[in-house]
Amino acid sequence: MPEVQRHEDILQELRKKKYYPIYAFMGEEDYYIDILSNYITEHILTEEEKDFNLTVLYGADTDIVSVIQTARRYPIMASHQVVVVKEAQSLSGDWDDLATYLKAPNHSTLLVLCYKHGKMDKRKKAVSLIEKEGILFESKKLKDYQLPAFIEGYFKEKQIGIAPQTAALIGEFVGANLSRLVGELDKLLLTLPQGERQITPEMVERNIGISKEYNSFELKNALIAKDVFKANQIIKYFESNPKNNPVQPILALLHNFFSNLMLAYYAPQKTEQGVMQCLGLKAPWQVKEYLQAMRAYNAVKVMHIVSAIRDCDARSKGVKNASVDSYQLLRQLIFFILH
Repeated sequence: MPEVQRHEDILQELRKKKYYPIYAFMGEEDYYIDILSNYITEHILTEEEKDFNLTVLYGADTDIVSVIQTARRYPIMASHQVVVVKEAQSLSGDWDDLATYLKAPNHSTLLVLCYKHGKMDKRKKAVSLIEKEGILFESKKLKDYQLPAFIEGYFKEKQIGIAPQTAALIGEFVGANLSRLVGELDKLLLTLPQGERQITPEMVERNIGISKEYNSFELKNALIAKDVFKANQIIKYFESNPKNNPVQPILALLHNFFSNLMLAYYAPQKTEQGVMQCLGLKAPWQVKEYLQAMRAYNAVKVMHIVSAIRDCDARSKGVKNASVDSYQLLRQLIFFILH
Protein backbone atom coordinates (compact mmCIF):
# COMPACT_ATOMS: atom_id res chain seq x y z
CA MET A 1 0.00 0.00 0.00
CA PRO A 2 1.35 3.48 -0.83
CA GLU A 3 1.42 6.16 1.87
CA VAL A 4 -2.09 7.62 2.09
CA GLN A 5 -2.39 11.37 1.61
CA ARG A 6 -5.92 12.06 2.90
CA HIS A 7 -7.59 10.94 6.10
CA GLU A 8 -10.95 10.95 4.27
CA ASP A 9 -9.73 8.06 2.08
CA ILE A 10 -8.95 5.95 5.14
CA LEU A 11 -12.34 6.72 6.69
CA GLN A 12 -14.08 5.80 3.44
CA GLU A 13 -12.42 2.36 3.37
CA LEU A 14 -13.19 1.77 7.03
CA ARG A 15 -16.86 2.59 6.42
CA LYS A 16 -16.83 0.01 3.61
CA LYS A 17 -15.37 -2.50 6.12
CA LYS A 18 -12.12 -2.79 4.17
CA TYR A 19 -9.60 -3.43 6.95
CA TYR A 20 -5.81 -3.82 7.13
CA PRO A 21 -3.78 -5.61 9.82
CA ILE A 22 -1.69 -2.50 10.59
CA TYR A 23 -2.42 1.23 10.66
CA ALA A 24 0.28 3.77 11.53
CA PHE A 25 -0.88 7.36 11.98
CA MET A 26 2.05 9.70 12.46
CA GLY A 27 2.82 13.41 12.26
CA GLU A 28 2.79 16.81 13.88
CA GLU A 29 -0.98 17.38 13.71
CA ASP A 30 -2.78 15.45 16.46
CA TYR A 31 -6.26 16.22 15.13
CA TYR A 32 -6.32 13.78 12.19
CA ILE A 33 -4.56 11.05 14.20
CA ASP A 34 -7.28 11.33 16.85
CA ILE A 35 -10.08 11.39 14.26
CA LEU A 36 -8.86 8.15 12.67
CA SER A 37 -7.97 6.24 15.83
CA ASN A 38 -11.23 7.27 17.52
CA TYR A 39 -13.25 6.09 14.51
CA ILE A 40 -11.57 2.67 14.62
CA THR A 41 -12.04 2.42 18.40
CA GLU A 42 -15.71 3.39 18.24
CA HIS A 43 -17.01 1.82 15.02
CA ILE A 44 -15.21 -1.42 14.11
CA LEU A 45 -16.61 -3.43 17.02
CA THR A 46 -20.06 -3.50 18.53
CA GLU A 47 -20.43 -2.51 22.19
CA GLU A 48 -20.67 -6.19 23.17
CA GLU A 49 -17.59 -7.13 21.13
CA LYS A 50 -15.48 -4.35 22.71
CA ASP A 51 -15.50 -6.05 26.12
CA PHE A 52 -13.16 -8.83 24.91
CA ASN A 53 -11.71 -7.48 21.67
CA LEU A 54 -10.69 -3.86 22.23
CA THR A 55 -7.29 -3.19 23.81
CA VAL A 56 -5.88 0.30 24.31
CA LEU A 57 -2.20 0.49 25.23
CA TYR A 58 0.07 3.46 25.95
CA GLY A 59 3.59 3.60 24.59
CA ALA A 60 5.17 4.79 27.83
CA ASP A 61 3.65 1.84 29.74
CA THR A 62 4.40 -1.02 27.34
CA ASP A 63 6.92 -2.29 24.78
CA ILE A 64 6.93 -3.59 21.23
CA VAL A 65 7.06 -7.26 22.26
CA SER A 66 3.93 -6.86 24.42
CA VAL A 67 2.15 -5.08 21.57
CA ILE A 68 2.98 -7.94 19.19
CA GLN A 69 1.83 -10.57 21.70
CA THR A 70 -1.49 -8.75 22.03
CA ALA A 71 -1.83 -8.42 18.24
CA ARG A 72 -1.25 -12.18 17.77
CA ARG A 73 -4.29 -13.05 19.89
CA TYR A 74 -7.47 -14.07 18.10
CA PRO A 75 -10.81 -12.33 18.60
CA ILE A 76 -13.42 -13.78 20.93
CA MET A 77 -16.93 -14.08 19.44
CA ALA A 78 -16.11 -11.42 16.83
CA SER A 79 -14.53 -11.28 13.39
CA HIS A 80 -11.80 -8.85 14.49
CA GLN A 81 -10.00 -7.48 17.51
CA VAL A 82 -8.69 -3.89 17.71
CA VAL A 83 -5.39 -3.01 19.40
CA VAL A 84 -4.70 0.71 19.69
CA VAL A 85 -1.30 1.96 20.83
CA LYS A 86 -1.45 5.61 21.86
CA GLU A 87 1.75 7.67 22.08
CA ALA A 88 3.50 4.94 20.07
CA GLN A 89 6.56 7.18 19.74
CA SER A 90 7.31 6.28 23.38
CA LEU A 91 7.34 2.52 22.81
CA SER A 92 10.45 0.77 24.09
CA GLY A 93 12.01 -2.22 22.37
CA ASP A 94 13.36 -3.16 18.97
CA TRP A 95 11.28 -2.10 15.97
CA ASP A 96 12.78 -5.03 14.04
CA ASP A 97 10.52 -7.27 16.17
CA LEU A 98 7.55 -5.46 14.65
CA ALA A 99 9.02 -6.11 11.20
CA THR A 100 9.10 -9.83 12.00
CA TYR A 101 5.43 -9.74 13.00
CA LEU A 102 4.44 -7.82 9.85
CA LYS A 103 5.93 -10.51 7.60
CA ALA A 104 3.02 -12.69 8.75
CA PRO A 105 0.51 -10.42 10.51
CA ASN A 106 -2.69 -11.59 12.15
CA HIS A 107 -5.36 -10.47 9.67
CA SER A 108 -8.09 -10.68 12.30
CA THR A 109 -6.33 -7.88 14.24
CA LEU A 110 -6.41 -4.18 13.46
CA LEU A 111 -3.20 -2.91 15.06
CA VAL A 112 -3.28 0.89 15.26
CA LEU A 113 -0.12 2.86 16.09
CA CYS A 114 -0.66 6.54 17.00
CA TYR A 115 2.77 8.09 16.58
CA LYS A 116 2.44 11.77 17.48
CA HIS A 117 4.72 14.82 17.30
CA GLY A 118 6.98 13.38 14.63
CA LYS A 119 7.43 10.89 11.82
CA MET A 120 8.52 7.26 11.81
CA ASP A 121 11.92 6.60 10.29
CA LYS A 122 11.11 5.27 6.82
CA ARG A 123 14.54 3.69 6.60
CA LYS A 124 13.44 1.11 9.18
CA LYS A 125 12.24 -2.21 7.78
CA ALA A 126 9.16 -2.13 10.01
CA VAL A 127 7.98 1.11 8.43
CA SER A 128 8.43 -0.19 4.87
CA LEU A 129 6.42 -3.28 5.86
CA ILE A 130 3.68 -1.08 7.33
CA GLU A 131 3.38 0.55 3.90
CA LYS A 132 3.26 -2.89 2.25
CA GLU A 133 0.81 -4.60 4.61
CA GLY A 134 -1.35 -1.73 5.78
CA ILE A 135 -1.80 2.03 5.99
CA LEU A 136 0.87 4.62 6.72
CA PHE A 137 -0.61 8.11 7.09
CA GLU A 138 1.20 11.34 7.89
CA SER A 139 -0.93 13.95 9.64
CA LYS A 140 0.54 17.26 8.53
CA LYS A 141 -0.05 20.62 10.13
CA LEU A 142 -2.09 22.96 7.96
CA LYS A 143 -0.47 26.14 6.68
CA ASP A 144 -2.11 29.40 7.71
CA TYR A 145 -3.43 29.96 4.19
CA GLN A 146 -5.21 26.57 4.30
CA LEU A 147 -7.22 27.37 7.43
CA PRO A 148 -10.10 29.31 5.76
CA ALA A 149 -10.76 26.39 3.38
CA PHE A 150 -10.68 23.96 6.34
CA ILE A 151 -13.19 26.11 8.24
CA GLU A 152 -15.50 26.47 5.24
CA GLY A 153 -15.31 22.69 4.62
CA TYR A 154 -16.00 21.89 8.28
CA PHE A 155 -19.19 23.95 8.25
CA LYS A 156 -20.20 22.75 4.77
CA GLU A 157 -20.23 19.13 6.02
CA LYS A 158 -22.82 20.28 8.56
CA GLN A 159 -24.73 22.24 5.90
CA ILE A 160 -23.81 25.57 7.45
CA GLY A 161 -22.51 28.51 5.42
CA ILE A 162 -19.79 31.03 6.25
CA ALA A 163 -18.36 33.90 4.19
CA PRO A 164 -14.71 33.43 3.10
CA GLN A 165 -13.70 36.65 4.89
CA THR A 166 -15.29 35.44 8.14
CA ALA A 167 -13.54 32.06 7.84
CA ALA A 168 -10.23 33.85 7.22
CA LEU A 169 -10.80 36.00 10.31
CA ILE A 170 -11.40 32.95 12.52
CA GLY A 171 -8.35 31.16 11.11
CA GLU A 172 -6.10 34.16 11.68
CA PHE A 173 -7.34 34.66 15.25
CA VAL A 174 -7.42 31.05 16.46
CA GLY A 175 -4.40 29.72 14.56
CA ALA A 176 -3.40 26.35 13.12
CA ASN A 177 -3.94 24.14 16.20
CA LEU A 178 -6.82 22.17 14.68
CA SER A 179 -8.05 20.69 17.95
CA ARG A 180 -8.46 24.18 19.40
CA LEU A 181 -9.87 25.51 16.12
CA VAL A 182 -12.51 22.77 15.89
CA GLY A 183 -13.44 23.48 19.51
CA GLU A 184 -14.15 27.10 18.59
CA LEU A 185 -16.11 26.05 15.48
CA ASP A 186 -18.21 23.64 17.53
CA LYS A 187 -18.87 26.47 19.98
CA LEU A 188 -20.29 28.50 17.10
CA LEU A 189 -22.49 25.57 16.02
CA LEU A 190 -23.84 25.13 19.55
CA THR A 191 -24.82 28.80 19.78
CA LEU A 192 -26.29 28.97 16.27
CA PRO A 193 -29.95 30.02 16.62
CA GLN A 194 -32.48 27.39 15.58
CA GLY A 195 -33.22 27.61 11.87
CA GLU A 196 -30.08 29.67 11.09
CA ARG A 197 -27.77 28.18 8.45
CA GLN A 198 -25.11 30.91 8.26
CA ILE A 199 -22.23 31.88 10.57
CA THR A 200 -22.07 35.67 10.72
CA PRO A 201 -19.29 38.04 11.89
CA GLU A 202 -21.59 39.07 14.77
CA MET A 203 -21.74 35.45 16.00
CA VAL A 204 -17.96 35.19 15.78
CA GLU A 205 -17.50 38.41 17.73
CA ARG A 206 -19.99 37.31 20.39
CA ASN A 207 -18.73 33.75 20.89
CA ILE A 208 -15.02 33.76 20.01
CA GLY A 209 -14.17 37.29 21.06
CA ILE A 210 -12.93 38.66 17.74
CA SER A 211 -14.06 42.20 17.05
CA LYS A 212 -15.58 42.42 13.58
CA GLU A 213 -14.37 46.03 13.28
CA TYR A 214 -11.03 45.97 15.07
CA ASN A 215 -8.91 43.03 13.93
CA SER A 216 -5.84 42.29 11.84
CA PHE A 217 -7.83 41.96 8.62
CA GLU A 218 -9.49 45.33 9.13
CA LEU A 219 -6.05 46.84 9.84
CA LYS A 220 -4.79 45.38 6.58
CA ASN A 221 -7.84 46.81 4.77
CA ALA A 222 -7.21 50.24 6.32
CA LEU A 223 -3.62 50.12 5.08
CA ILE A 224 -4.75 49.12 1.59
CA ALA A 225 -7.19 52.05 1.57
CA LYS A 226 -4.59 54.32 3.24
CA ASP A 227 -7.20 55.17 5.86
CA VAL A 228 -5.01 56.75 8.55
CA PHE A 229 -7.85 57.37 11.00
CA LYS A 230 -9.18 53.80 10.86
CA ALA A 231 -5.71 52.29 11.14
CA ASN A 232 -4.97 54.30 14.27
CA GLN A 233 -8.35 53.38 15.77
CA ILE A 234 -7.52 49.70 15.33
CA ILE A 235 -4.04 50.08 16.84
CA LYS A 236 -5.59 51.85 19.84
CA TYR A 237 -8.07 48.98 20.24
CA PHE A 238 -5.23 46.41 20.05
CA GLU A 239 -3.32 48.31 22.71
CA SER A 240 -6.32 48.29 25.05
CA ASN A 241 -6.93 44.56 24.46
CA PRO A 242 -3.40 43.09 24.39
CA LYS A 243 -4.45 39.60 25.51
CA ASN A 244 -6.61 39.07 22.41
CA ASN A 245 -4.32 40.99 20.07
CA PRO A 246 -0.66 40.00 20.49
CA VAL A 247 1.66 41.87 18.14
CA GLN A 248 3.44 38.89 16.52
CA PRO A 249 0.41 37.39 14.70
CA ILE A 250 -0.51 40.89 13.45
CA LEU A 251 2.99 41.33 12.06
CA ALA A 252 2.86 37.85 10.49
CA LEU A 253 -0.33 38.72 8.62
CA LEU A 254 1.09 42.04 7.40
CA HIS A 255 4.35 40.40 6.35
CA ASN A 256 2.50 37.73 4.40
CA PHE A 257 0.36 40.32 2.62
CA PHE A 258 3.13 42.75 1.67
CA SER A 259 5.50 39.91 0.68
CA ASN A 260 2.83 38.62 -1.70
CA LEU A 261 2.24 42.17 -2.91
CA MET A 262 5.94 42.34 -3.78
CA LEU A 263 5.56 39.15 -5.83
CA ALA A 264 2.49 40.57 -7.57
CA TYR A 265 4.66 43.23 -9.24
CA TYR A 266 6.47 40.41 -11.03
CA ALA A 267 3.29 38.87 -12.44
CA PRO A 268 3.63 38.63 -16.26
CA GLN A 269 0.12 40.10 -16.50
CA LYS A 270 -1.15 42.63 -13.95
CA THR A 271 -4.76 41.60 -14.61
CA GLU A 272 -7.00 39.97 -12.01
CA GLN A 273 -6.42 36.55 -13.57
CA GLY A 274 -2.68 37.13 -13.95
CA VAL A 275 -2.16 38.15 -10.32
CA MET A 276 -4.40 35.31 -9.07
CA GLN A 277 -2.29 32.81 -11.00
CA CYS A 278 1.01 34.37 -9.88
CA LEU A 279 0.07 34.30 -6.17
CA GLY A 280 -1.90 31.04 -6.26
CA LEU A 281 -5.05 32.72 -4.96
CA LYS A 282 -8.42 30.97 -5.01
CA ALA A 283 -10.94 33.72 -4.23
CA PRO A 284 -11.63 36.82 -6.38
CA TRP A 285 -11.98 39.00 -3.25
CA GLN A 286 -8.38 38.21 -2.37
CA VAL A 287 -6.93 39.35 -5.67
CA LYS A 288 -8.96 42.57 -5.60
CA GLU A 289 -7.14 43.51 -2.38
CA TYR A 290 -3.76 43.11 -4.09
CA LEU A 291 -4.81 45.08 -7.17
CA GLN A 292 -6.04 47.91 -4.94
CA ALA A 293 -2.80 47.83 -2.93
CA MET A 294 -0.72 47.95 -6.12
CA ARG A 295 -2.45 51.22 -6.94
CA ALA A 296 -1.73 52.59 -3.45
CA TYR A 297 1.92 51.51 -3.09
CA ASN A 298 4.77 51.29 -5.57
CA ALA A 299 7.21 48.36 -5.63
CA VAL A 300 10.06 50.27 -3.96
CA LYS A 301 7.82 51.32 -1.06
CA VAL A 302 6.59 47.75 -0.62
CA MET A 303 10.16 46.47 -0.50
CA HIS A 304 10.91 48.96 2.31
CA ILE A 305 7.66 47.98 4.10
CA VAL A 306 8.60 44.29 4.13
CA SER A 307 12.00 45.19 5.58
CA ALA A 308 10.34 47.43 8.20
CA ILE A 309 7.93 44.66 9.25
CA ARG A 310 10.83 42.25 9.76
CA ASP A 311 12.68 44.85 11.82
CA CYS A 312 9.57 45.54 13.92
CA ASP A 313 9.10 41.81 14.53
CA ALA A 314 12.70 41.40 15.70
CA ARG A 315 12.54 44.46 17.97
CA SER A 316 9.19 43.34 19.44
CA LYS A 317 11.02 40.16 20.51
CA GLY A 318 13.75 42.17 22.22
CA VAL A 319 16.40 42.23 19.48
CA LYS A 320 18.27 45.55 19.69
CA ASN A 321 15.44 46.92 21.80
CA ALA A 322 15.54 47.25 25.55
CA SER A 323 12.65 49.58 26.30
CA VAL A 324 10.22 50.35 23.46
CA ASP A 325 6.77 48.78 23.97
CA SER A 326 5.53 46.36 21.26
CA TYR A 327 2.45 48.46 20.49
CA GLN A 328 4.56 51.60 20.21
CA LEU A 329 6.70 49.73 17.69
CA LEU A 330 3.53 48.74 15.84
CA ARG A 331 2.39 52.37 15.80
CA GLN A 332 5.73 53.42 14.33
CA LEU A 333 5.45 50.71 11.67
CA ILE A 334 1.92 51.72 10.67
CA PHE A 335 3.01 55.38 10.44
CA PHE A 336 5.89 54.34 8.15
CA ILE A 337 3.59 52.25 5.93
CA LEU A 338 1.03 55.02 5.53
CA HIS A 339 3.43 57.92 4.95
